[in-house]
Amino acid sequence: MIDKDIEKAINKQINEEMYSAYLYLAMSAYFQDISLPGFANWMYVQYQEEVTHAMKFYRYLVERGGRVELHAIAEPPKEWKSPLHAMEETLNHERHITQLINELADLAEKKKDRATLNLLQWFIDEQVEEEANDEEIIAKLKMVGDSPSGLLMLDSQLGQRTFVDETAGGE
Repeated sequence: MIDKDIEKAINKQINEEMYSAYLYLAMSAYFQDISLPGFANWMYVQYQEEVTHAMKFYRYLVERGGRVELHAIAEPPKEWKSPLHAMEETLNHERHITQLINELADLAEKKKDRATLNLLQWFIDEQVEEEANDEEIIAKLKMVGDSPSGLLMLDSQLGQRTFVDETAGGE
């Protein structure tokens, strides 16, 4: 049976991951609306990844005998000033998620819950990758500046991304 404090924290994290999915789906719609289908695709893949992250926590909680409690998902923004602004918001959000994962790891260490620490190590590694991806796109957007052709080239590149469920293995 999982510790009640950890159960509560994981339920909160499920909600945070679902909000992340909702945020990235809203960003995908924003990018579709401003005729950047590659950016929209990249965000849609982000949406898919975040749903799998929430479900990884969900399945773990069930496996440990915990009770999953689903709460309302906050409404995400609908508009951003620019593609750069949207990506900067994405990075800020991922940093927030990193902080939450680290706080969960601190709680698991305090409770001496090694199984939860093992689960969280996957998420810690994932957050390093998430932030690095966002930082790379932000750097490219800054390089492109006001160049429409540069933006379209980056859009084409981001359109190549495909979804791979990395949570499926090793559970």
